[in-house]
Amino acid sequence: MGIARHGAGPTAGIRALGSQVHPVFMLPPLAASVFGALLAATTRLGATDAALAPVALGVHLVAVFFGLYTAHLKDGYVDFHRRNEDEDHPLTARGCRLALAGSTAGFAVALAAVVTVAGPFAGLLTLPGWVIGYLHAPEFDTNPVTVTAGYPSGVALALLGGFYVQAGTLSPAVVAFAGVFLVSLCGVKIIDDATDVRYDRSIGKRTVAVVLGPRRAREVAFGLLGLGMFLVVAFAVDGLFPASAVLAVVPFVAVAAFAARADPELATELLIRGAYLFLAVLVAAVWFRPLAGVPLPDIGVLGRYTYLATEVAFGAGALVLLWRADAWWRVARTVAVLYPLAYLWDWYTLEVGVFAIPLRTGVELLGIPLEEHLFMLVVPAFAIGVHELLNGGTGEAPTGD
Repeated sequence: MGIARHGAGPTAGIRALGSQVHPVFMLPPLAASVFGALLAATTRLGATDAALAPVALGVHLVAVFFGLYTAHLKDGYVDFHRRNEDEDHPLTARGCRLALAGSTAGFAVALAAVVTVAGPFAGLLTLPGWVIGYLHAPEFDTNPVTVTAGYPSGVALALLGGFYVQAGTLSPAVVAFAGVFLVSLCGVKIIDDATDVRYDRSIGKRTVAVVLGPRRAREVAFGLLGLGMFLVVAFAVDGLFPASAVLAVVPFVAVAAFAARADPELATELLIRGAYLFLAVLVAAVWFRPLAGVPLPDIGVLGRYTYLATEVAFGAGALVLLWRADAWWRVARTVAVLYPLAYLWDWYTLEVGVFAIPLRTGVELLGIPLEEHLFMLVVPAFAIGVHELLNGGTGEAPTGD
């Protein structure tokens, strides 16, 4: 019995084996390995050159490839030959088992090369890639945590391994980048899993969408995406990431904004492409560092109108949010209740010298700066506008019924 279900001979077998190479899912982990290598090359022990160690990079890429190939082979085998989930599969059951054996052997050889080139710890970072791939189905996909975090964990480990085989150590920056990828891709994976909720439930797959329901799962997914993008900005502000890493957030947020209103299938396609853009800009940010040495814009040139200008900008944003959510009545009630408490808190902290506001107009009203009165209006308005927009509130006034 041959290994191909459609056709006979070596050509059919090669075609069937090649069909299990899925570029859409293989490229991100392979790119993450290259990204880790580039990050190591630009930060290696203070070296001024940015040369890569090609042999170390090559053997790690081969190991990552075979780990992913194992995942695709095992997933196809389980979904078609054991669960009858897929309508067709190019490999016979025997072909799947033989291919899995060959893929595992290829991974073992590559893993041995990684250990030889970069040491045992590099092997420990690389080995889980195969374990995650082999256990993805049917073991990991019956638990909402492992079915969600499996692939993102593989990408994060590929990044760490790509860095380690070059540098012989791990840095806080590469660990932070791996965390960003893990969090963000978990969000994408939750959206992807929401495309088959009914069928997944029928065969015992416990994805986040199955456990929480599609609406809650979507909220969790976009929460994770938002957290990932926030971490990029926060780490750039902290100096852990190059300042230009913030540029990677822009295309991803733009794509996510469109995906937020799309159905799960289209949202997944958009977010996968957004993730490609995100990774590409991060690679450019790390390699070229275009904003290195460029100071932040200093709005302090506005002098005593600086604080007021920021309130006008954020106040305008709050007005847009309130208009979109039609939340005028709710913000009015909330501000009316909060304002007296905020006023007393603000007056007291200023009076005892907790903080100072040098860049202000100097105009005071009721014992506190004019800008602080505006602050107590803008902040709750912004918060309520975001809340109402996210939760679909009507903002209607009570009718008294």
